[in-house]
Amino acid sequence: MSLDTVVEDIRNEARERAQEIRSEGDERAADIVSEAESDAEEILAEQERETEQTISQEREQKLSSAKLEAKQKRLEARRDVLSDVREQVEEYVETLDGDEREELTRALLDAAAEEFDDGDTVRVYGKPDDDELLTDIVSDYDGYEYAGEYDCFGGVVVESDESRLRVNNTFDSVLETVWDDHLQDISTRLFDQ
Repeated sequence: MSLDTVVEDIRNEARERAQEIRSEGDERAADIVSEAESDAEEILAEQERETEQTISQEREQKLSSAKLEAKQKRLEARRDVLSDVREQVEEYVETLDGDEREELTRALLDAAAEEFDDGDTVRVYGKPDDDELLTDIVSDYDGYEYAGEYDCFGGVVVESDESRLRVNNTFDSVLETVWDDHLQDISTRLFDQ
């Protein structure tokens, strides 16, 4: 075998080996590219899912916030309406006059009188504008006297030292009690849905 043949065989072997290395490198490169593309697709899909989830959460938060704000405004509007109604009722009660005012005042004094013992000296206070009415009504009760003014819409405040008792039967206190006891009913009637 000649030296040329050996050299040629070595060259051929080197070429074949180089070709194999190139083929293996190409395959490995193709695998790496394929794997990188697959990873990139997974990363992209994950980013899209996270983005959609973030958008969905933000949408829910904004919707929830908007609903809460609307509810607060609705409650505020209801409070305003209830306040207006309360003011109108107070104005109506404060401006009662004539027989209706006398009848209510007598009923409130009768209810208060039940709390006191016979023989007690009882003082009755009321709205400054009601002094004549109260003086007249009190004259029907033994041991009762009109004692002066009390800042209220009407009705009476009755007290006695002997019983150590004070009864507030003013229009204001009755209205407050009725309002508190029936606020839910009032609200339901005004805002029945």
